[in-house]
Amino acid sequence: MYQIKTYNAIAKQGLAEFGDNYRINQTDDADAYLIRSVNLRDQEFPKTLKAIARCGAGFNNIPLHKALENGTVVFNTPGGNANAVKELVIATMIIASRNIIAAANWSAQAAPGADITLRTEKEKTSFNGTELLGKTVAVIGLGHVGSLVANACLDLGMKVVGYDPYLTVDAAWRLSDKIVRADSIADAVKDADFVTVHVPKNDETTGLIADAKIAQMKPTTILLNYSRLGIVDNKAVVEALDEGRLGKYYTDFSDAVILNRDDVVIMPHIGGSTVEAEINCARMAARETIEFLETGNIKNSVNLPDVQAPFDSDHRITLIHQNIPNMIGQISTYLAGQDINIENLVNKAKGKYAYTMIDIDEISHDKQEDVVENLEKIPAVTRVRFLTHK
Repeated sequence: MYQIKTYNAIAKQGLAEFGDNYRINQTDDADAYLIRSVNLRDQEFPKTLKAIARCGAGFNNIPLHKALENGTVVFNTPGGNANAVKELVIATMIIASRNIIAAANWSAQAAPGADITLRTEKEKTSFNGTELLGKTVAVIGLGHVGSLVANACLDLGMKVVGYDPYLTVDAAWRLSDKIVRADSIADAVKDADFVTVHVPKNDETTGLIADAKIAQMKPTTILLNYSRLGIVDNKAVVEALDEGRLGKYYTDFSDAVILNRDDVVIMPHIGGSTVEAEINCARMAARETIEFLETGNIKNSVNLPDVQAPFDSDHRITLIHQNIPNMIGQISTYLAGQDINIENLVNKAKGKYAYTMIDIDEISHDKQEDVVENLEKIPAVTRVRFLTHK
């Protein structure tokens, strides 16, 4: 029986993925956490904790290295809320082009009277906007969200220029061949009417759009950040707006630097806040957790490599260990000394840690515990699990 602990409100459709072999409760000795935005950075993880599944793409609320030291795999759900974010980005571009917020505010504040229709007809010209048709948008980052945004902009008749130096094969397949590929951010943004950013936040992307990049944009460019706080340098944005070097700024992340400005519109982090997105992410997180707990296969991990192999043998041993020389040698030497035949072995590393899955043939139940105990004694091994094929 696996114990699953939840934080935040997890969609019931996701929790329904867990079968009879799972118990959803608030135990302190959980096998896995399902979370959304809760901050786990200051929490101590129980040794029983094998997995943390984040119902969403961002994972800056999880201490990844601390999890690795505990032998805990961290998952996220890339693409689970991508359509929700895409729709908000497109809506924002339309709002920005057609002065919708200002127009709606005027109507809401208009004093009643017999001449309201006449006044409306007279005043509406002050809210004249522009159309997206024929405009140029630069999409920085062409992953799950960026590719959807790029294709949707094409459907609206826009010219789309994309930049992504780490474009994967899968992402490339999702993109229309009509999207222009830029060799640099400067090339992507130089003629853009809109610049929208869709990259993960890490050391490389923090402050990615700062003064030097903004200087390459037209003074009328509208900048959108629906990715993560900190990817766009808000101080540089404010300076550019004050100096007339940038048109407007729309973002999903509040910050004191950009508050109370007519040329900045802040959404309260609602990019992925749809019923459908929450269900999609919860289902993905649950399925990733089930697959890992029952087979050892890893998909969509953010602190270990993805490792997947058919589980056709009687038993499987999985190990999380440091990525140092002779780890496989030590593991296989021990198994050989116990007359345990290795039927399949998969090993992949990510940074300072690695993950190894070993399929073996039948061994006695009593011997299973000894195998786990002795493998755990190998220096640099963090966690050992013994799985039986159902």
